[in-house]
Amino acid sequence: MATTGRKHMVKDFNHFITCYLCRGYLIKPTTVTECLHTFCKSCIVQHFEESNDCPKCGIQVHETNPLEMLRLDNTLEEIIFKLVPGLREKEEQQELEFWKKNQPKENGQENLRYQRVGLPDVGGDGGGGGDDDDDGEGDDDYHRSDPQIAICLDCLRNTGQSGESTVTDLMKRFIRCSSRVTVGTIKKFLSLKLKLPSSYELDVLCNGEIMGRDHTLEFIYMTRWRLHGENTYPMVLEYRPRIDFG
Repeated sequence: MATTGRKHMVKDFNHFITCYLCRGYLIKPTTVTECLHTFCKSCIVQHFEESNDCPKCGIQVHETNPLEMLRLDNTLEEIIFKLVPGLREKEEQQELEFWKKNQPKENGQENLRYQRVGLPDVGGDGGGGGDDDDDGEGDDDYHRSDPQIAICLDCLRNTGQSGESTVTDLMKRFIRCSSRVTVGTIKKFLSLKLKLPSSYELDVLCNGEIMGRDHTLEFIYMTRWRLHGENTYPMVLEYRPRIDFG
């Protein structure tokens, strides 16, 4: 006996794939680990600038730094992109248009997004290091199509922490990488360059504020760095031994 399943429309799933705050489709869906409610990343971070409570259920997420309790949900993001035709392309196009409009030109390089990205050698801008790894193959993209961003990584001193002597300045502080690199990846990069034990924890700060490990450099630049008119390019991130507030 043949069974005919009911055909579902995208709107049937809207309750699960829309943001409680902006009412649009979830973009970079980010889950609050304390209550498992999910919002657009930009929406929930903006909300946490004013409140430490979950906007949906009202639970206190964290007493001082709720951003640490956020986790990206990449699986849900892929599901939404498959359910909603054209959404991925629309978001990528809007992101590229934003960076074309807002990418600083002081460094005289307008086509950074076409150069090699990911966490590069800390050799700075010129160097020819990218060609050695390509081996003439065009299969691996290495995020070359991503918008690029230049950052400066500074060691934050005078914190009074016992591990301060272990965390030192990088030999080369300036790097250029994908704007989609996360703070978590920056921490791994610092641990590798500073030869820190795998158990050693770092804080990464922008303008004195601790950044969550899932924050991308693009997000930090747009919401933390460029909003301060006195800030120049490149963006400066500071690192220090992690402070446990108990």
